[in-house]
Amino acid sequence: MDAIIIVLIILVVLVFIALIKTIQVIPQASAAIVERFGRYTRTLNAGLNIVVPFIDTVRNRVDLREQVVPFPPQPVITQDNLVVNIDTVIYYQVTDARAATYEVASYIQAIEQLTVTTLRNIIGGMDLERTLTSREEINAALRGVLDEATGKWGIRVNRVELKAIEPPTSIQDSMEKQMRADRDKRAAILQAEGVRQSAILTAEGEKQSSILRAEGEARSAALRAEGEAQAIRTVFESIHAGDPDQKLLSYQYLQMLPKIAEGDANKLWIVPSEIGDALKGLGGALDGFRPGGGNGGAASSGGGSAAGMVKPPRESPKLD
Repeated sequence: MDAIIIVLIILVVLVFIALIKTIQVIPQASAAIVERFGRYTRTLNAGLNIVVPFIDTVRNRVDLREQVVPFPPQPVITQDNLVVNIDTVIYYQVTDARAATYEVASYIQAIEQLTVTTLRNIIGGMDLERTLTSREEINAALRGVLDEATGKWGIRVNRVELKAIEPPTSIQDSMEKQMRADRDKRAAILQAEGVRQSAILTAEGEKQSSILRAEGEARSAALRAEGEAQAIRTVFESIHAGDPDQKLLSYQYLQMLPKIAEGDANKLWIVPSEIGDALKGLGGALDGFRPGGGNGGAASSGGGSAAGMVKPPRESPKLD
C-alpha cells in the first residue's frame, strides 16, 4: 500500500513537471529558440506556447528590443600619424532570433570587433582636423558597413554615435593655444572696429555740431544785421519826420566831440574840418537870442563875431 502511494506521488510530480515544460510563456518583444533532440525546430513568439516535454528544449531567449552598447575607447591612427582615442556607441536590434543564435557565436563581440576595424579604416584616410569636424560622415560610414555585415546575423544596426574623440595631450595644448590666439585676434579686431566706429561717430558729431553752429552764427548775424538796419531805418525815418534844421544838427555834432576824445590811449585829437561850419551855425543861433538881436539881418551880419565868442566844451582835450 505504501509503495502504491509513493508511485502515485511520483506520477503526480512527473505530470506537474511535464505540464510546466509543456506550457511556455514568452514575454512581449522576446523570442525563444526551440530545439528537438539538438536540432532547431521553431521560434516561439510572445504569448502562450505549447511544446513537447522532454523532447523539445527551449535553448535561447532573445530580446527583440533595440539595444544600446557602449564600447571602450579605441586607439586609432589618423592620416597625419596622430593617435586618437574614440568612444563609440552602437544602437542595434535583433530582427531574426534564429540567425542571431546560429549564425554567429557572440554577436555583441562580433559587432565590437567589426566596429573597431571599420573605424580604423575610415579614420586612417582622414587627418586630425577632418576627423574632429566630420562626425556625421564617420557615423554614416560606420552604420553602412555594420548594417551590411550584420544583416546575415539577423541584426540591424540603427545608429552609430561617436561619444568622444580625444587627440594626444600635446595636440590638445596646441589647439587650445591656437584657439586662444584666434579669440585674442578677434577681440583685437572688434576693439579696433569699435575705436574706428567711435572716431567716425565723433567726427560726424563734430561736423554736424560745426555745421549747426555755423548756421546759428550766420542766422544770428543775419538777424543782428536786420535789426541794425531796421534801427537805422527807424532813426532815419524819425529824423526826416522831425525835419531838423542846421542848428540842431550843429548842436548834436558838438555833443559827440567829447565821446570821440574818450579813452586814456588818445594822445592826438584831430579836429574835423566841419567843426568850423558847426560853430558858425551854433553861433548864429545864439546871436538870435541876445538883446536887440531880434532883427534877422543884424543877426546874420554879426554871425562871425558871435561864432568867435563860443568856447569849446570843457571835456575836449587840448592839442598836443
